[in-house]
Amino acid sequence: MRQLFIVIFCCAFQFSWGVDLKYPVSAIPEEFKTNVNAVVREEKMIFKILSQSRANYYVYYAITIFNEAAKSYASEVVGYDKLSKVKSISGSVYDAKGKLVKKLKNAEIRDQSSFDGISLFSDNRLKSFDLAQAIYPYTVEIEYEIEYKFLFYIPGFIISPGEKVAIQQTSYSLQFPQTMRSIAPRYKLLNINQQPKTGYTEEGFETWTWTFENLKPAILEPLGPSAHDLAPQIIVAPSHFEYDGYVGSMNTWDEFGKWIGTLNKGRNVLPDETRQKIKQITEPLKTPEEKIKAVYEYLQSKTRYVSIQLGIGGYQPFEATVVDQMGYGDCKALSNYMVSMLDAAGIKSNYTLIRAGKNAQKLETDFPSSQFNHATVFVPNKNDTIWLECTSQTDPFGYSGTFTGDRKALAITENGAEIVWTPRYTANQNVQSRSAEVFVNSKGDATAKVKTTYSGLEYENGHLNFVLGNQYDDQKKWIQQNTDIPSFDINSFSIINKKNRIPSAIVDLDLTLNRYATASGKRLFITPNLMNRLTVIPEKVENRKTIVVRKNTYTHLDTVRYHVPEVLYPEFLPEPVKIKSRFGDYEVTVKLDQGNILYVRKLTMNKGKFSADSYNELIDFFKSISKADNIKLVFLNKT
Repeated sequence: MRQLFIVIFCCAFQFSWGVDLKYPVSAIPEEFKTNVNAVVREEKMIFKILSQSRANYYVYYAITIFNEAAKSYASEVVGYDKLSKVKSISGSVYDAKGKLVKKLKNAEIRDQSSFDGISLFSDNRLKSFDLAQAIYPYTVEIEYEIEYKFLFYIPGFIISPGEKVAIQQTSYSLQFPQTMRSIAPRYKLLNINQQPKTGYTEEGFETWTWTFENLKPAILEPLGPSAHDLAPQIIVAPSHFEYDGYVGSMNTWDEFGKWIGTLNKGRNVLPDETRQKIKQITEPLKTPEEKIKAVYEYLQSKTRYVSIQLGIGGYQPFEATVVDQMGYGDCKALSNYMVSMLDAAGIKSNYTLIRAGKNAQKLETDFPSSQFNHATVFVPNKNDTIWLECTSQTDPFGYSGTFTGDRKALAITENGAEIVWTPRYTANQNVQSRSAEVFVNSKGDATAKVKTTYSGLEYENGHLNFVLGNQYDDQKKWIQQNTDIPSFDINSFSIINKKNRIPSAIVDLDLTLNRYATASGKRLFITPNLMNRLTVIPEKVENRKTIVVRKNTYTHLDTVRYHVPEVLYPEFLPEPVKIKSRFGDYEVTVKLDQGNILYVRKLTMNKGKFSADSYNELIDFFKSISKADNIKLVFLNKT
């Protein structure tokens, strides 16, 4: 019996040694397991240029996932279209000990259209899968390769994939034929000083490789730079390229602009009937601005936005004639159509590429490349340039807003391209101005009539701009979600949209405020700041490392008049408060005015980048504002 036990034990021992273990969690240094959600064990990306119109992209990574917060790293989505092909795709999962527990099956890979709900035509497709497991930790290993039939865009490299993700080893490699130096890629390093290690492959390809090891997770500090701004990264672009038969160069912005001009050439022809219509609309008008506005509003009334992504159509607009006939187009087609109509009116304008989005990355102006996701129209008008967002049927004329405002863009010109600035809105333009009459009874119940004007970027407050043309229920819902009063009932309301170059929306409210004031014995307590109290204070950060970033500038004005019964008189009125800081200015007064209490508040916030050591000053500034905003008035009942 003892001999049988020994035999079984030896067999089991031999079997355990025969298991091929991979990426055991025990191999991760302890310092990389602390306060992390995942650890990248190994990562490798290789972009191989084969010719002016062909390239391969190989991706491999293994990542250990410790908890639910990192579950998304267990899934992958690989896109392709008619000009690209997924050559291979595979995946595996290993448990904490490194034992293989699952291999990705072909049947588990979903292949579907990348329909986004707004694209009418698209040949973009996705291959996706999910290897998430229920028991943590586990390691996912993913590998795929894509073949491109063009050389226009080269995937860059961001070294840190996310917050609370550590990296043991990662590398990025560019390869190109030694004999074809004209198609050697260009690169720019951001937040990195390391130059690539160069070498050659047996097939005759020159290689540039960056390797990084043992990188701890980046820590994002409140009100600091974004993860993208802090992350070490490599951005890459071709020199000479071909896309769907269109040959071009992007060594300079002019060369890039000429290529875009080639794509647009001959696509600005309008039907004679439409040209006559434009002349009919604009000839009675006196100024260029009036004419531009008339054409823009004609565009809004005639067309609607539909995304179209078909091969080169991802960069080339539909002909103006097609848009004129069909009444729809994507950003490129509608912008090209607008330029064509302005030309018919005798007004010069520029088809313009831009990186749109509220928190879009800045344009790297010293690195000509395809950094854009949107097209718009730039109209030179002496000292007052006009910008036209052609995809919106509701945007005010000449308004850029947070979607395209305050950034650099690329205007396509006859000679190539020109870097231009979109409109920047100041604190004097971004204004939320509120006046209110509040009637309080001796029990603390109240009614209020409130008028608020949202101007400039404040026009987008809580996405107000999206509900201005909506029905009653949508507007009422916006009011309920954006009226900062603890308890209220809406008796009636109205919203007026003023679509000027600096737009504004006027919201009038008639409210019932039950138990607005707090009664205690013969005293009544009222917080005079009706609905604009600062309550969120940035968290304290010891030994802050990054600068303070304030992205918005604005002015808030509040004037609230409180009407109280004669039986109540103020027992306490606060002293005026005035606070000045590099971040902004705040002042508030409360005074008796013709038997009423008049509350006046003004807050101006500045935008900009401030030193890391100013963060405590910002916290103190916010704390002082919050304290002043929440101060109470005390009324005593004479009876």
